Amino acid sequence: LLFVLGTVSCTLFLAVNGLYSASDDVVELTPTNFNKEVIQSESLWLVEFYAPWCGHCQRLTPEWKKAATALKGVVKVGAVDADKHQSLGGQYGVRGFPTIKIFGANKNKAEDYQGGRTSDAIVDAALSALRSLVKDRLSGRSGGYSSGKQSRESGGGDKKDVIELTDDSFDKNVINSDDVWMVEFYAPWCGHCKNLEPEWAAAATEVKEQTKGKVKLAAVDATVNQMLAGRYGIRGFPTIKIFQKGEDPVDYDGGRTRSDIIARALDLFSDNAPPPELLEIIGEDVLKSTCDAHQLCIISVLPHILDTGASGRNSYLDVMLKMAEKYKKKMWGWLWTEAGAQSDLESSLGIGGFGYPAMAAINARKMKFALLKGSFSEQGINEFLRELSVGRGSTAPVGGGAFPKIHSVEPWDGKDGELPVEDDIDLSDVDLDDWDKDEL
Repeated sequence: LLFVLGTVSCTLFLAVNGLYSASDDVVELTPTNFNKEVIQSESLWLVEFYAPWCGHCQRLTPEWKKAATALKGVVKVGAVDADKHQSLGGQYGVRGFPTIKIFGANKNKAEDYQGGRTSDAIVDAALSALRSLVKDRLSGRSGGYSSGKQSRESGGGDKKDVIELTDDSFDKNVINSDDVWMVEFYAPWCGHCKNLEPEWAAAATEVKEQTKGKVKLAAVDATVNQMLAGRYGIRGFPTIKIFQKGEDPVDYDGGRTRSDIIARALDLFSDNAPPPELLEIIGEDVLKSTCDAHQLCIISVLPHILDTGASGRNSYLDVMLKMAEKYKKKMWGWLWTEAGAQSDLESSLGIGGFGYPAMAAINARKMKFALLKGSFSEQGINEFLRELSVGRGSTAPVGGGAFPKIHSVEPWDGKDGELPVEDDIDLSDVDLDDWDKDEL
């Protein structure tokens, strides 16, 4: 993530507007020239979809330029400012930056590049894709890269995670299930179905893993299971329908690549998922497991219980829970601690100097954080998180470059705090007259 300080955002946008120039070997692609340059081209293309404000994109830029220079005359390397040209990004299912697509022999079936972000890794993938394309031409196939190395690596054609359903098994598996089902109705002779098959199979494996089986991909041979085809009014192939408990089935009308299918499945999963847990930091395990497992962990430091009482604290926790629900699709982790309980953590985040409650969003992989500068309210936190979600806001490294010592504390019991009981001092044995003389 790149966080941009609001007051200097205009300057920064001007400074980074357009990561590539005419002097680079990277071809700048736009809706005007994309079709002519890429789609109608005989060449293999590697295309980066980027946003100028995205930190990952800025770090990739020198590597992308280096790869473009190395591949000059061999493989075409291009870049699309998808923040500026959102229609072009949307056409290829771009949901995050940077996204890299490989356009092989079949330009209508771009593949996602999942390799490393160094020039060496990019060049290796380009040459591998080129070799695959040339060998396909040699053997008379025209599938290019999409029928080559990447499909096999990502499970294309291996249907082990696609659940085959029939007239007899459909209702007991799907209708009363708590899980979400995406069901493809196909015909064995249908060419579009054959094209979809490896994408559906690869997506099924990925979706099963990412949703822990809560979203299932299935297939029905509609030529054999005519009762189902009739019930759901299947008129063409493939038809994909989404089934959720207690709701009428809806048609899936998204893209037919594995990345499109996976993206929709993950949306369905997050729509149906409960909001994330809000955990108190009572020890190192809670912090580490939450922050390591999520892209961001949102940590609130709430005032001491003696300053707010139980009702005041609960009102702060309610605000956090509402925000966790609102942003549950982001799959962030949510934590809180009491002021002073984790003083080392507060110091490493620069919290405490401007009062409580306070909030920080931490990227544990990069050990960077952003602080809530506005009010600790639904509106203030929503603004803060919305900026984070689009990659803006000011950021700083976590003090010391790693999480500090986390103290084990007793979890809050949900009650108002009590002042510590002072020890009674027994003065009966003290001779006050002698004590006064000694003092004098």
